[in-house]
Amino acid sequence: MEKLTFCCVLLLSLVAISRAKFPDDHHHLPLPRSTFPSVQAGKLIRELNLFPAKDVNVLRDGDAALLDGSNRIVEKQFRFPNVVDDEFGGVSVEDLGHHAGYYKIANSHAARMFYFFFESRNSKKDPVVIWLTGGPGCSSELAMFYENGPFTIADNMSLVWNPYGWDKASNLLYVDQPIGTGFSFSSDIRDIRHNEQGVSNDLYDFLQAFFSEHPEFVNNEFYITGESYAGHYIPAFAARVHQGNKAKEGIHINLKGFAIGNGLTDPAIQYGAYTDYALDMGLIKQSDYNRINKVLPVCEMAIKLCGTDGTVSCMASYFVCNSIFSSILSRAGDINYYDIRKKCEGSLCYDFSNLEKFLNLKSVRDSLGVGDISFVSCSPTVYQAMLMDWMRNLEAGIPALLEDGIKLLVYAGEYDLICNWLGNSRWVHAMEWSGQKDFVASSEVPFEVDGSEAGVLRSHGPLAFLKVNNAGHMVPMDQPKASLEMLKRWTHGKLSEGTAYPEKLVSEM
Repeated sequence: MEKLTFCCVLLLSLVAISRAKFPDDHHHLPLPRSTFPSVQAGKLIRELNLFPAKDVNVLRDGDAALLDGSNRIVEKQFRFPNVVDDEFGGVSVEDLGHHAGYYKIANSHAARMFYFFFESRNSKKDPVVIWLTGGPGCSSELAMFYENGPFTIADNMSLVWNPYGWDKASNLLYVDQPIGTGFSFSSDIRDIRHNEQGVSNDLYDFLQAFFSEHPEFVNNEFYITGESYAGHYIPAFAARVHQGNKAKEGIHINLKGFAIGNGLTDPAIQYGAYTDYALDMGLIKQSDYNRINKVLPVCEMAIKLCGTDGTVSCMASYFVCNSIFSSILSRAGDINYYDIRKKCEGSLCYDFSNLEKFLNLKSVRDSLGVGDISFVSCSPTVYQAMLMDWMRNLEAGIPALLEDGIKLLVYAGEYDLICNWLGNSRWVHAMEWSGQKDFVASSEVPFEVDGSEAGVLRSHGPLAFLKVNNAGHMVPMDQPKASLEMLKRWTHGKLSEGTAYPEKLVSEM
């Protein structure tokens, strides 16, 4: 049945895209090559100026001999080399509480998940916050060093303290997932995940091991955060944690909320917003808008057939719907679709190449204890493995979490195209839950930082939506101070207030 669906949708897409042909096109393909998975994954990596040595971290037998065969955490405290501007005046690594390690995934063939854990610079009683980077298939170290981690990387490979790192308000976890990204690896290709069930189960197993290793943080409030394709990971992971708590599985995790930054969560609504956002921002003309939108009904039908657990229909919708995005880019020129204020020149839309250079330094590898394991910044293999997951609707599981009082913050930088604020706002407003009418009727209020408007906020009960001013896809990178204030206020129930809670002295840790 699904094969028939795929053929029908594909046939309809050819008709729709043919009718959407631009008058100045000399030729066109029904499905632009830029929609092909391998091209999309390669483009993602090149535009971040990343060139990982491997497509995925699947090792040969014996390559990971440094790790034991148990299911426990293999962790060490560490101090990064070459740290400058040490605001702590040379305190010991034990006082800093910086950890790195591996966990052998319990329900896998041979997978091991790598993570960083930074204890709060403020107080160990601060919430535990986990960050998940999207892609799918990109390492969370991208965010750690370029967005909201304790350090940034200088061109001379030294580390400078980030004054707005989220470890100033939380005990902060970064996890390389799904398996095959970052330093996470397996010796069995069967451990590459293809859906949110596999991803969320791995993360849940990781948390159980982490809190077993760090029981002093078990009672801390726990929040899940991330951006981009993590708009899929985060709701699934939050639902898995909540399910585990209700079923009294293992250690109770004190889940209080989850936050999605410029994420892809409800594709049917978000893909429908692409042309509206592009027209509003002057990226396309009205004539372009009218032609591109001829594909939209087919895209919406394909996504509806995909639903929450489709397979072949989900693959069809990936090809059809991404032709909308590709058509916009063909009209918009050399823009950086993560931040339309910027031009994308060659492969340098962003330059995150220092990340790979730094993590391949022998002194850094020795500090982390990763041996000769490759660092895979973004994995094309993981990207393609998750293709049938791409168009599934992850909004479907969120209302049940809201009804049980689990907080959700959706935030989005105003200049991002690929996961734009308009599409995110629309799915949040359209979501059916007991507080929907009150949320929609609530007033927008300014989100102020230091007396200036940093965004516009709408909230009711456990749900909040924040449009962030002067930011693109990566809000913590573009607006670091505002994003730290956002985290502080949200985790302390003061998001709509103008002043965050006062910081404590490091000596109180």
